[in-house]
Amino acid sequence: MSPQEVLVRRIRRALAGRRAREVSMFGGLSFMVDGALAVSAGGDGGLLVRIDPGRRDELTARPGARPAAMRNGREMGERWLQVDPIGLGEDADLRFWIDVGLAARPG
Repeated sequence: MSPQEVLVRRIRRALAGRRAREVSMFGGLSFMVDGALAVSAGGDGGLLVRIDPGRRDELTARPGARPAAMRNGREMGERWLQVDPIGLGEDADLRFWIDVGLAARPG
């Protein structure tokens, strides 16, 4: 099983009971919850997370977190972080990041 498939299974378990839809975008499998993107599982097993820009400094201080960049190297903007697999080792770590993504959704 690929790192992405492992992460996708973990995300599905964490979102069980929520109205989530899976969509291919951002080079990964994105999870739309109640119609808004929260997180996306990348091919390398890393996680793209929507964030509240007011928490950016706090969140980038966590293990494996860094500004998200597109394939051309340009940053995606202040509302997105990439969390490398090292920052997702425990289910509690993944749950933390999913909660960050859920809380930052518009609306």
